[in-house]
Formats: sequence, C-alpha cells, structure tokens
Amino acid sequence: MVDIALDPNMYYRTMSTADTLRKAAELGFEHVELSPNEEFHFWHHYPKADDDFVAGLRRASRETGVRVRTLNPVFNWSSVDEQERTAQVRNWRRLLELADQLDVREITSEFSGNPNTPRECEHQWYRSIEELGPDFERYGIRLNMEAHPYDFVELHDQAYSVIRGANRDWIGYEFCCPHTFHLSDGAGDVERMIRSSAPKLREVHVADAFNHRANDGNRYIINPPGADARVHQHNELGLGEVPFDRVVATLKEIGFDGVLSVCVFGWHERADEINRRMLARLREEFLA
Repeated sequence: MVDIALDPNMYYRTMSTADTLRKAAELGFEHVELSPNEEFHFWHHYPKADDDFVAGLRRASRETGVRVRTLNPVFNWSSVDEQERTAQVRNWRRLLELADQLDVREITSEFSGNPNTPRECEHQWYRSIEELGPDFERYGIRLNMEAHPYDFVELHDQAYSVIRGANRDWIGYEFCCPHTFHLSDGAGDVERMIRSSAPKLREVHVADAFNHRANDGNRYIINPPGADARVHQHNELGLGEVPFDRVVATLKEIGFDGVLSVCVFGWHERADEINRRMLARLREEFLA
C-alpha cells in the first residue's frame, strides 16, 4: 500500500507550515512532504524551527489526522568548500533532531554540489555521509536520494551507482517523474530506470514536464545559448510528456509500496483544483 503525500510548496506564500497540514486535510490528503520553506528549513540554511514551531506542527497533525510523512531538505553537503560543507552537515544534524521530534522517519534529499566539479563533489558527499551516518542510525531515520538538475550527478544510472557505493541499508532512492528527461538525457525510458532502482526505490515524486531534449532541443529556450543552467518543470499530469501510464504499470510490476509525493509547482492560482485532481488520479491508479 502506497502513502500519497502532498508537497504544499504552492501554499507556503499564503499560510504557515502548520496551516498547510490543515489545507492538505481539506483537499483529502492524509500525508504531507515538507519541502524547503523559510519557516522550517530553507535551501542551504540552518533550520529555523524552534520548540513552539514543532509544538504547532504536532498540534495541527493531531487536529487534522494529517501526518508529516517525509521532509525534503536541500543542503549543500557536497560543496568543495570544506567550511561550507561542514556548515551544511551541521544543518543536517539540526534537521534530524527536528525530524525526530516530529516522528518523521524518512527524509528525501538531493546530492547538491556542482556539475562542473563532479568528482570532487562526490568525494565530499561520501565524507558527509560518513559523518552523518551515526546520526541517521541513532534516530532510526531513512534517507532517500534523488538526482536533480544541476546536481553533481544528474543522470539516473550515475546517481543510483553513487547510492549503491555508500553501501548503507538506510540510504534508498527516489525517482522524480518531472526530472524524467534530465535523468535519462531525453530518452524518457521510465520502465528501465524504475526497474533498475527497484531494490532501493522508496519514493516517487509525481508531476509532469516537457522533454527539453526533444526535436532540436528548443522545448525550452535559454539565453544566451549554452548558458550554465538547467530548466525543468513540475506540471500537473497531462501537461507534459512524462509517460505516466508506463510509470504506474512499472511501479505496480515491482510491487512499489513507498511514498508518492504530489509536487506540482508554479500554478498557485489553481493549486486546490490541481492537487485534488492529482490525488484522485493517484488513488484511482494505486488504491482502487
């Protein structure tokens, strides 16, 4: 049985983190995945949550029955600047303390780093894992890693190889549907990627995107041409080219029983209707 979670990113601008749990309940969700926001944990910054914040989040969870299923922090723990990497490890330790207080036992994150220094960043990531391993193990928290556009590792096969190299049973994999074409350099072979990562696959981010490699590569236009940047989208299913029917079929084939996180971004004016449709689609596909 899968857990379907809402990433409430589109609500952070208009309500508190605690109120996003109330919004999730209103929409019909039973779980949330808390992505970066300034009130709790923001990109590469020390978490700002205090005891009152934790108490408020726990109270909202009790009132609504909505569980904080996962956290999705982004910390630059693969930085080649050792002072920066050390600071990001400290950020991680505080986040793990907060996760434990919220009884969150699963965290999904990114490799971070820089694609222009992949070897050096890989060294730093493994160093951070070695330092943080005792913390993850003491709290009994599992970590799921995803390759992300502009990480030091952006392709599915390379990312899964890095995870296997860590050789820790508490580190798993997260497949991100809206990154399908970045993960596969335009191939979109979701069946192969999901099957190959099945032994460690624990979460799937669900949204759509267009293939930036299609035709002459001008699905997205970046100026100036050749700029050191990545463009991707997190659209509602159907507004893109991710073969989600094949994603569903393959997840069922491997017996996937982890987290499905609805992570549509950038459509704030229609957030409620989009998230309701996404939830209905996933319930029909996986829980009917």
